[in-house]
Amino acid sequence: MDTFNFPVRVYWEDTDAGRVVYYASYLKFLERARTEWLRELGIDQVKLLREERLQFVVVEANVRYHRPARFDDELVVSVTLESMRGASIAMGQEVRRAGELLVSASVRAACIDAESLKPRPLPRALTAKS
Repeated sequence: MDTFNFPVRVYWEDTDAGRVVYYASYLKFLERARTEWLRELGIDQVKLLREERLQFVVVEANVRYHRPARFDDELVVSVTLESMRGASIAMGQEVRRAGELLVSASVRAACIDAESLKPRPLPRALTAKS
């Protein structure tokens, strides 16, 4: 599967007192990109929750910070599918500024039942895309 890219601009709320992006803000950037990636694949998470009682939760995130981003930077956050197994999906993600690698991450999300919070198989709408 191809790499999905999502543009993000750094706002004041994303930075610390020195106008450098706060480390936890990158997790929000990564989440936004994954959400838009699913939307691009035709996965409507609201519909998935409402009709199938399924939702995704991050169960593992390994993040490496290479270089800082600053207020008003234009970033590109990427998502690349690495694997799908039963009830989980693994993705590689990067945050870049003008091609320069700022952050790299490996994220694994599980598909769970919204009521019981127990693992459920990935939705067919997603597995059919791979």
